[in-house]
Amino acid sequence: MKFIAIIPARYQSTRFPGKPLAILAGKPIIQHVYENVLKSVDLVWVATDDDRIAKTVESFGGRYIMTRADHPSGTDRCAEAAEQIAQTVDFDVIINVQGDEPFVCEPQLEALKNCFEDPNTEIATLVKVVENDEVLFNPNRPKVVFNSNHYALLFSRSTIPYIRGKETSEWLSSHTFYSHLGMYAYRKEVLPQLTKLQPSSLEQAESLEQLRWLENGYRIKIAETKFESIGIDTPDDLEQAKQFLEQKMS
Repeated sequence: MKFIAIIPARYQSTRFPGKPLAILAGKPIIQHVYENVLKSVDLVWVATDDDRIAKTVESFGGRYIMTRADHPSGTDRCAEAAEQIAQTVDFDVIINVQGDEPFVCEPQLEALKNCFEDPNTEIATLVKVVENDEVLFNPNRPKVVFNSNHYALLFSRSTIPYIRGKETSEWLSSHTFYSHLGMYAYRKEVLPQLTKLQPSSLEQAESLEQLRWLENGYRIKIAETKFESIGIDTPDDLEQAKQFLEQKMS
């Protein structure tokens, strides 16, 4: 089975314009993402609509694909890039890693790839055990529940499942909760299908794109990782990432 990776990256961002080019430990964030993905996947492209990002990727020897500027999500940008790549490259699965994930690591990507040993896997994503109340009750850290075959049942910004009869301070010691890490992999034929789906009621309620896929009958395979993912959405996140990197290297 042949895997490729696509890193959707845009310059415009309400909370942090130009974040893929922000410098972390002497390199642009997008370069950290690219080089870390390359440790697990041989063929990697950055998908962008911005010349500044494209030139930066070219400067460190990376591949890039220019896409339209009007994509509503990284998934849509990834799908356009995959369609272009498929004209010259044969592949089976696309791994989608956001351009603001500088600490993506090889074990995470290998866990995603291993999901496709199951021939029924259409889409795969990552989860991590919740270790503290800050994550457990944070609506910006979606939670997920899944069945015994590791297929997702539901994603939510609420804490799921609800623990009946216990104070919230006891929840973490009463049950194993999982937070969702926003990395995905899709079979080649599935990704374009996802982009044709209309927004769903659950998706609109929670603002979680993957709920659209579940509501339309697609199955999402869950892989567990022990490695945290630190996305950079704001300048404050960048400062935290710098501190994390310093601690990691000390």
